[in-house]
Amino acid sequence: MNKNCVRVLCIGDVFGRPGRRIIKEKLPELIAERSIDFVVANGENAAGGKGLNQKCADELFAAGVDVLTNGNHLLDNKDIIPMLEIDQRLLRPWNMKDSVPGRGFTVIKKQGVPFAVANFMGTILMHHQESPFAKLDQHVAMLQDQAKVCIVDMHAEATSEMRVMGHYLNGKVSVVFGTHTHVPTADHEILDQGTAYITDVGMTGPYDSVIGVKKEFAMHRIMTGERNGYEVAKDNVKLFGLLCEIDPDTGKTVRIEQIKVGL
Repeated sequence: MNKNCVRVLCIGDVFGRPGRRIIKEKLPELIAERSIDFVVANGENAAGGKGLNQKCADELFAAGVDVLTNGNHLLDNKDIIPMLEIDQRLLRPWNMKDSVPGRGFTVIKKQGVPFAVANFMGTILMHHQESPFAKLDQHVAMLQDQAKVCIVDMHAEATSEMRVMGHYLNGKVSVVFGTHTHVPTADHEILDQGTAYITDVGMTGPYDSVIGVKKEFAMHRIMTGERNGYEVAKDNVKLFGLLCEIDPDTGKTVRIEQIKVGL
């Protein structure tokens, strides 16, 4: 551990009650044991597997999450809208249409260090209006103007779109971590200009499932094409994340580690 660095933990999609439970039970001790300075988690599946509400957001913040990012399921639960409008710790994808309330980036200062977090959503195989790359240079300049340590959640279906975002932002931000597919990838690396990258950091939730959903429900739907309800699985709960050591003077990542914790 480099004593001059800050340690940032990026956590994948928190899925339903099991995901919230492992965050509440394991995150505080992870923060203490690994001297973690800042935590970002994707919360778009935290309420029953689809969407986010204020109660679930408050639980995650109380457990030690500093910023919650989101994605395409954000507005499945309208209860979150008032919180989106007032809480700077809660993000929605920056490239959502302007009529969606909330903000696409935030800057939170902890122990004298400003941490910038931005949230984007892909368009390949996802219904959306604007490309995340449309105003990207303008957005990145805004982040760089306010903080050296910049973390980006790229919430996308296509691995190629995540990789493009990582390579484009290489040297411009500290971390690009992918979310949405719920399947942790093994390609975590520090790119040649000092940006930490992983295509999908992985779901935090029940892995005895099909991406968080009870197996029998998902299997029936995929094998027959019939919609047959939806239920969050419960077993083999794991927390996945990417731990990054970042030089606060340059914003470059100097060390990374994939985190996997079970109940």
